[in-house]
Amino acid sequence: QVQLVESGGGLVQAGGSLRLSCAVSGRTFSNSAMGWFRQAPGKEREFVAAISWSGGITYYADFVKSRFTISRDNTKNTVYLQMNSLKPEDTAVYCCAADQAPRNTYYYLSRPRYYDYWGQGTQVTVSS
Repeated sequence: QVQLVESGGGLVQAGGSLRLSCAVSGRTFSNSAMGWFRQAPGKEREFVAAISWSGGITYYADFVKSRFTISRDNTKNTVYLQMNSLKPEDTAVYCCAADQAPRNTYYYLSRPRYYDYWGQGTQVTVSS
């Protein structure tokens, strides 16, 4: 049974930073590509960032480029999302997901349906 548990969300002022973590247990984390998605109230889930199993390939949504950084530590079975220069429109529930295939192209890693496991999410609220 694979489990993904996010942490690090909270309330922050615009311009501030947060670091999200996603701890993975149950299967071999190092063989999985990982992604972060977010969903704001009344909106569809959207892709934020993804990282290949080795960490050598990363992808970002256009709206977070140069502000967010995805990384992973395979020794700790954890993937991170460093979020800087946060904006009120970044307010959402952020979820991590694991792709056990694993894939390494943007087409697949940006689409939720290609992920096998999901965490429950962590709330990020950015005040203006």
